[in-house]
Amino acid sequence: MTVIIGIVGKPSAGKSTFLNAACLTNAKTSEIPFTTITPNRGVAYVKTLCVCKELKVKDNPKNSFCLNGIRFIPINLLDVAGLVPDAHKGKGLGNQFLNDLSQADVLIHIVDVSGSLDKMGKRIGEGKNDPLEDILFLENEIDLWFKQIIERQDWNKFLKSFLRQKGKIVDELYNRLSGVKVKKIDILKAIQISGLDKKNPSSWTEDDVLNFSKKLREFSKPILIVANKIDKEISKENFEKLKERYKGALIPCSSLAEYYLRKYEKERIIDYIPGSNDFSILQPEKLTQKELEALHNIKEKILNYYGSTGVQDALNFAVFNLAKQICVYPVADLNTYSDNNNNVLPDAILIDEGTKLKEFVKEKIHSDLAKKFMFGIDARTKKRLSEDYELKNNDVIKVVVSK
Repeated sequence: MTVIIGIVGKPSAGKSTFLNAACLTNAKTSEIPFTTITPNRGVAYVKTLCVCKELKVKDNPKNSFCLNGIRFIPINLLDVAGLVPDAHKGKGLGNQFLNDLSQADVLIHIVDVSGSLDKMGKRIGEGKNDPLEDILFLENEIDLWFKQIIERQDWNKFLKSFLRQKGKIVDELYNRLSGVKVKKIDILKAIQISGLDKKNPSSWTEDDVLNFSKKLREFSKPILIVANKIDKEISKENFEKLKERYKGALIPCSSLAEYYLRKYEKERIIDYIPGSNDFSILQPEKLTQKELEALHNIKEKILNYYGSTGVQDALNFAVFNLAKQICVYPVADLNTYSDNNNNVLPDAILIDEGTKLKEFVKEKIHSDLAKKFMFGIDARTKKRLSEDYELKNNDVIKVVVSK
């Protein structure tokens, strides 16, 4: 399955603008809270160094595209309804939000770092809200949502039944959380880090369950914080404060700037590659003086200062750092690195770190081929690879199957 990134945040923070900037979609945007009711979907791209230059070939991608040795690989984005306090109790569009969220592998939290929105997403003026409170409340709402799912249908009755049947708590919790895209290994890690007794869950207190829910959310729905509307002066100040607390998973961003750069690039008015720190104007005569000034401000206040608009950086960080994906290139010909139709390096496929070769064949190529799997071959070294070979980033692999 393709990685799914959930775009979350309170109403009017800029979630739909981020989606439009990343995917060139036309999701409706407005300062009116709950403009997004049903989830907006889009296809965006992460970018990574392609192996074409290393292998000295001219590639012919099919499932992705390559620009100057940079491979752009598709991912799915899901922009859900804005989150408000007590969403886990159904407040606002809480129930729908959380149900939509269950599909996501990783979350990008769009925060209005200018602090101009109240808890319900209504505009109150720049600097009147603390962005840190937005971050903490969203984490807490998702933690409580996990806890609610775990405790549904009478937790105490479940525990008594569990003890009678002498089941395994990891399996039981996995069944309860099956609709939330949680892995068993995440459940086990959350139990261990929380210091809980997996053999006697009846000893878990309500605080224990909440702490477990928090850890499970951190493993199964990791969150990247995107400090949106970074072009404002108050935003820079607020961003520096957040940097002291959130090291790494915090990215400055102007979704609106990226959207206009992508829009002008599509119309060939400018030359711009997503994630770049610069652009060039190809047709200035097609721009008004106001538009030229806006582009100048984007270059001076955002690109020159932060190095990019932040949108592409956010996508890359979410997929490669949080979802822990690597890229693999399957081929049929070891000499030309092509498929059976002579397409060179046709597919760049994202997979989880630690994926074994046969598992990759089954899940990403074809389940029938996995049944006939014999071995793999490393296209660089020509060495045989067993079914338990753990794939590495930028592996180029030929799969050999029985006839």
